[in-house]
Amino acid sequence: MHTCDLDISINKLSKIEGHADLDIKIRNGEVRDVNLRVAENKRFYMKAVEGKPAISVPQLVSRICGTCSIAHLTASIEAVEKAMEIKPSKQTIILRKLMMYSLMIRDHALHLCFFSLPDIFGIDSILDLAEDKKEFIHEALHIKEAGNNLSNLIGGRAVHAPFMAVGGFTNEIDNKKIKPIIKELKNIRKYVINLAEIFYNCPWELERETNFVALTTSDFSFLEGEIKSSDGYYIKEVDYGEHLKKMVIPYSQASGYKFEGREYMVGALSRLNLNKEKLYKNTKKSMNKYLKLFPSYNIYHNNLAQAIEIMHSIDHAIDILENTKFKKEAIKKPKKQDGEGVGVIEAPRGTLYYWFKIKDGKVVKADIATPTAQNLINMTSDLRQLVGVVCHSDKPMETWEKLIKKHAEKIIRAYDPCMSCASHFLKVNWE
Repeated sequence: MHTCDLDISINKLSKIEGHADLDIKIRNGEVRDVNLRVAENKRFYMKAVEGKPAISVPQLVSRICGTCSIAHLTASIEAVEKAMEIKPSKQTIILRKLMMYSLMIRDHALHLCFFSLPDIFGIDSILDLAEDKKEFIHEALHIKEAGNNLSNLIGGRAVHAPFMAVGGFTNEIDNKKIKPIIKELKNIRKYVINLAEIFYNCPWELERETNFVALTTSDFSFLEGEIKSSDGYYIKEVDYGEHLKKMVIPYSQASGYKFEGREYMVGALSRLNLNKEKLYKNTKKSMNKYLKLFPSYNIYHNNLAQAIEIMHSIDHAIDILENTKFKKEAIKKPKKQDGEGVGVIEAPRGTLYYWFKIKDGKVVKADIATPTAQNLINMTSDLRQLVGVVCHSDKPMETWEKLIKKHAEKIIRAYDPCMSCASHFLKVNWE
């Protein structure tokens, strides 16, 4: 048995959204501490929105994350509408689905191609790809561009979309611009299959039984449904607060969460494990080989799950665009100025929860539970297992630090964390 003491620190983890550090302490060959420290400054969004007009708050909270601004817009709009009894039209719901699909396409492409592919090819950056693999850069950019263009068409911009509003969309969709978008979406399907094949053949494995939680929907649209967990819970969106418990992580600027007292995982892997039968029919046909791997406990399959979700987002978006004639609609007005509302959607990194209490048309209290914050405890447990495996292996002790650093970063990247989202608020009680 190894009896070494070792302190390992990774400052500024690379190829993730935001900033985080990792400290590991090994004593007598055993794991003592694994601390994943979110290094972003506290941002106090839940306090900042108090006193603001409810209809303007969604554009404010979208600034929590540029990458996921559409997710924050959508979830917060839903919470405001439910609090103020605004029922969006069928067309508005369809347009929001398209916006979420545009987000999944471009955001998953960013993570898979620019953050994860370098690990697979053993390079620091996708720009370091060998000449015979340079086409992956172009394919990645085409996928991301298609997502951006879909968002531009529906929401007016890929980031902080100005057309999305409480009660509907402020601009009419230009139906003449739909055909080129459909063509572009069809053209990138082959690139997504290439991505899925790469992550399907990836030999990495770290399995640890955990609880998966996701919003399960009737059409895998990331909007409206029932919160489901792999250990048997089915709960309504409005009841999420009874099951999620915020946990203070003393060495981090972000809180963690437990679901029914247990650590858990949210994200693409959870969604595929719990809801893969609801994927679009063309996606199930094209991705049949890869779908056989799910349900899976292998954290690295989160990457493959994201590739499958890109294909679903493309296929369902094509169907909607080919079979819908969009028209100008008036923004729905609120029926009341006081109330409480919950908005729950599936962001790229997992379930995003919003709760607002509104009085006289203004937000007086808010709660936001972001996906990365929910994953922090589970992510740390995965890292602890990794370190334990290395410590109890027959690898020479002088190689431990290099091995742990290499594999720890890959595990963290597999979660596709966004530390900026995770650190939006920290409650401090002064005595």
